[in-house]
Amino acid sequence: MNKQVKELIELDKKHFIHPATNPKELLEKGTEMIFSKGKGIYVTNSINEKKYIDGMSMLWNVNVGHGEQRLVNAAKEQMEKIAYSSTFKGFSNEPAIKLAAKLATLTPGDLNSVFFTSGGSESNDSALKLTRFYWGLKGKPEKRKFISLGKGYHGVTLAAQTATAIPAFHDFAGSFIDGFFHAMPHELECELGDKSHPNYKESIRGIIEREGSNTIAGIILEPVQGAGGVNIPPEGYMQAVRDICDEYDILMMADEIITGFGRTGKMFGVENWNVVPDTMSIAKGLTSGYAQLGGVMVNDEIKNTIDEYESIMAHGFTYSGHPTACAVGLENIKIIEQENIIDNVKEMEGYLNKKLKELEEKYFIVTNVRNIGLLAAFELYENPKEGKLFDREVLPASEVVKACFERQLILRAAGAHNHIVAIAPPLTVTKKEIDKMMNVVDEAISVFVNKTVKV
Repeated sequence: MNKQVKELIELDKKHFIHPATNPKELLEKGTEMIFSKGKGIYVTNSINEKKYIDGMSMLWNVNVGHGEQRLVNAAKEQMEKIAYSSTFKGFSNEPAIKLAAKLATLTPGDLNSVFFTSGGSESNDSALKLTRFYWGLKGKPEKRKFISLGKGYHGVTLAAQTATAIPAFHDFAGSFIDGFFHAMPHELECELGDKSHPNYKESIRGIIEREGSNTIAGIILEPVQGAGGVNIPPEGYMQAVRDICDEYDILMMADEIITGFGRTGKMFGVENWNVVPDTMSIAKGLTSGYAQLGGVMVNDEIKNTIDEYESIMAHGFTYSGHPTACAVGLENIKIIEQENIIDNVKEMEGYLNKKLKELEEKYFIVTNVRNIGLLAAFELYENPKEGKLFDREVLPASEVVKACFERQLILRAAGAHNHIVAIAPPLTVTKKEIDKMMNVVDEAISVFVNKTVKV
């Protein structure tokens, strides 16, 4: 390790407060990764000059892979024209206009208009605000409550974090505002109307009946839960939620932050179930992480209602419709389309599933392997047949993820019991690269088994 890198580590410890990090541990040990370069599915750590497989697309967002020169060029070309301009007071810019129009051609149904943000948390926060705003304009200001799903993650702004139902995030700094309810996730029978089900009262339908449909503004949910453990809904569930929203005059709000732009083998996650929501939050894969950009797509009814408002809409961000970010977003979508990246996702989906099932067959502790597109996970149980998890002090997923990192593969641990390993490589990944990645996972599980599991 050279002198400059050592200095960077010390400066990092002294001055940089990291998100989603154990601050005490970081202070004691220092960062173990300073990213310096990236190409395709690989990133380079300047601490040891080794290349790592980015098995999580960083934060589920580098969809077209690292080092894509066309995105660099798009940013440079726009910056040479005008890097930033405001969109307040009706001002606009060419990339924002063109991206808004392009998104309208991609999103399902009549989701034809977008409010731009800087990222996912802002997108979901804006969706929640715009939903309340919409109902106020419709003469129904009492419709202010929201239902989200247990294990759901929607961001870290105040409203989005309240909608989040992962304890560590939900409890942070007492981040909670009233009017939010967390339903039991993916209880299909309940949402189809089975009142005899033991979880009915905590289902979406049960909460609506308890609170009154006239008070519920929207139901926000991820088509596939990401940070909560890559939880794929049962067949029929998304349509059941859509039907509930239609029945009770409630907006269906899809959080496509992770699932958008090809991750699940469709341009948007809801398309796997032929469902059209009323709002759709987007970010991450919109620019593949090359620029900070998000948005909320809304349907024609919401747009037309907002268009009748005669005062200033008191919501907006400095970087809403940022021209450089929008130029990157346009080029990113062009790459996804021209390079047939979604076709690659569908092809790799089956191959990755095959490799996951091989792990499940090889290791007794591996269970519940699953993926949709290139959004995947497997679980680690002490005894899957008996449904017995490891003791809490074991932290199986973290142990496997750590062993993977030591072998130059970046993955992510998840789950309330630290029993889920998530996998989400860039959408450009090849079979050969999946083989390399899964061979490392195999080794890591073997290390964990030899160290922990009693024979």
